[in-house]
Amino acid sequence: MKIAFLFPGQGSQKPGLLHELPSCEAVDKVLETASATLDVNAYNLHLEESLSSTKNVQLSLLIAGIAAYKAFEAEGVKPHFVAGHSVGAFSAAVATGAIAFKDALRMVSLRGELMERAYPDGYGMGVVLGMETRRLQRLVDFYSDNDNPVFIANQNAPDQVTISGSLPSIQRVLEDARQEGARCASLLNVNIPSHCPLLQSVSKSLAEALQGISFSRPKIPYIGNRRARVLYDPDEIKLDLAESVSTPVQWHDASTVLYEKGVRLFIEMPPGTVLADLAEKAFPDARIFSVTGNGFDDCAYIATQEQVN
Repeated sequence: MKIAFLFPGQGSQKPGLLHELPSCEAVDKVLETASATLDVNAYNLHLEESLSSTKNVQLSLLIAGIAAYKAFEAEGVKPHFVAGHSVGAFSAAVATGAIAFKDALRMVSLRGELMERAYPDGYGMGVVLGMETRRLQRLVDFYSDNDNPVFIANQNAPDQVTISGSLPSIQRVLEDARQEGARCASLLNVNIPSHCPLLQSVSKSLAEALQGISFSRPKIPYIGNRRARVLYDPDEIKLDLAESVSTPVQWHDASTVLYEKGVRLFIEMPPGTVLADLAEKAFPDARIFSVTGNGFDDCAYIATQEQVN
């Protein structure tokens, strides 16, 4: 049975998330490396007041994902594929060996800073469940204007789409979506307008910075965010990491690619269970686990057994 590791993006964070990591030497080394590279105690990043910063959120997610990955690696567990949602793509790229962890920390720090600077307040993201994308697009087109733009963002599932942009327009779209029968329409815990054209300048700056970073051919197949394809070329991975900031994440298509490649065991790295929940709904015959929901020991045991079999 093929195994895929999934790395979550912004919105899955919660205070104290790094305390939920397994207690082992591999995790300790990741936290030490992060603290030394960033010149800050990594545990300061996941404090409730710290998580009001996009930069700290994204760094916490990267650290948590790689710490868990290294803990699995220490147990002899290696996935056949990796994929990350939004900033989780940096974790996936580190796991594949495409980019060094220290370089990813610096790039994610820059990513967060650029995003915060571009839109410090008044912008964010929302999610709509149970409405066709075509109908949602009609609402977005109606309420979007130059002063309060809003865009369709990530396609997380056939019936789960995120929108991104100005909060007043997002709120209007969400209200109408609820009135038109959407199962759920709510704001996300994200305070910047990710994955839409508003962040094109961020993508450009990040692409320039990534050109100065050494990338290698991935040792594990990496599924891109933008076009949901298996990427092996280091330059294509660079482009995916840079441009996915300002383009929608095609997550449903990416996870479908994993399934079509034979993955039947999906394990979500911490924090949260968002990606595991999406996979469980999309692929009912697959085995779906998350470190947060099932615990590291159970996930490692299941993965080890599948590798033996």
